Amino acid sequence: MTDLELEKLKYPIGKFDCPNNISQSNIEDWIFILEQFPKRLENLVKNLSNEQLDTVYRPNGWTVRQVVHHVSDSHHHSYTRFKWALTEDKPVIKAYYEDRWADLEDSRTAPIDMSIQHIKAIHFKLVYLLKQLSENDLNKSFIHPETKKQVVLKENIGMYAWHCNHHYVHIENLLKRNGWI
Repeated sequence: MTDLELEKLKYPIGKFDCPNNISQSNIEDWIFILEQFPKRLENLVKNLSNEQLDTVYRPNGWTVRQVVHHVSDSHHHSYTRFKWALTEDKPVIKAYYEDRWADLEDSRTAPIDMSIQHIKAIHFKLVYLLKQLSENDLNKSFIHPETKKQVVLKENIGMYAWHCNHHYVHIENLLKRNGWI
């Protein structure tokens, strides 16, 4: 497999490219993606066998099961980061080792329904929160400890909408390549 082919498997929709000027329309579109994602993901994976769930979506990548559990963990962190930014002045958030979390026993073996249900709940809470935010709220931010970058909340909405589509397409492409859909 060439480096270019591997890069396409890693980033099938490309890397997140945030517009310089985030419009209200961008925010509404991203919130819609976040709102629809739990059901879309559930429909994509609900009929997969354990063997299919334990198939990697790319060489040296995670299994479908690990991807689903990762999304649950990641979006839980995201929700908390929104809350911190809304209630503190540019807080430094806590980073985590997503690769290590994905290697934990629950991520490797647990039924995906627990994470699907969690994704539904966390997205319900997140979308409800996001729809209430004022322009001032959307311009609040947090600091990522590894990059030292200030992340504005309206940009973070886009990042997590992208994250939904990014992992959805990882799974969808695997299912198509293997003739499972």
